[in-house]
Amino acid sequence: MQDGRIRLHLDHPLCPGQRVPLDADQAHYLFAVMRLGAGAGLLVFNAQDGEHAAQVAETGRRGGALICGAQTRPPLPPPDLWLLFAPLKKARTDFVVEKATELGCARILPVQTDHTNAERIRQDRLQAHAREAAEQCGATHIPQVADLAPLDRVLAGWPADRRILWADESRAGAPAVLGAAGRGAPWAVLIGPEGGFSDRERARLAAHTAVVPVSLGPRILRAETAALAALVLWQAHLGDWT
Repeated sequence: MQDGRIRLHLDHPLCPGQRVPLDADQAHYLFAVMRLGAGAGLLVFNAQDGEHAAQVAETGRRGGALICGAQTRPPLPPPDLWLLFAPLKKARTDFVVEKATELGCARILPVQTDHTNAERIRQDRLQAHAREAAEQCGATHIPQVADLAPLDRVLAGWPADRRILWADESRAGAPAVLGAAGRGAPWAVLIGPEGGFSDRERARLAAHTAVVPVSLGPRILRAETAALAALVLWQAHLGDWT
């Protein structure tokens, strides 16, 4: 019997009858943490092949193997949405990455702004958080988490066809309105640091041809709350919720 509570992402082709090897970390999670034994069922997935039922074929302390079964869910690619945000304190940054994954971001880009407190991030740790979030929320896609980069450099190399939904705190009190124009096009959501954007950054954003400023309602939101609110606003109007 498969345990639907256990989902594991695998960088390996998945098809019925396929034997899938496990590395040491995956074996430790399944056999030491989750206490699965030979014959136990679980769900496995990747972006290319979707979700499949699987069964433990071999257990070991440093490895093991699964036998892949029937597909239980086809691949579900996310909308072409990126999240740009200034890293916060550790737990809050983890929270943003986790929820951005659950809300369907295709890529997550931490950016260094004039008022960003964090000077570095652990990209590998944040990528692991994105993978764990995808395993728990039923997604088949795991967003790529980029390394920290200066906002100025990101804007200088910005793709001409991708719009940026800028959560502009100076517009607090205006209606949080986003029309349906741009549905199906590449987008990004930009959230500033706890101290807000500097005047220099605000001027650059206001002049950038890709930027669409928007209000997030009548209250000033914390940075992590603003990230969730902006992603929900975009999904409701332009994403795969409609």
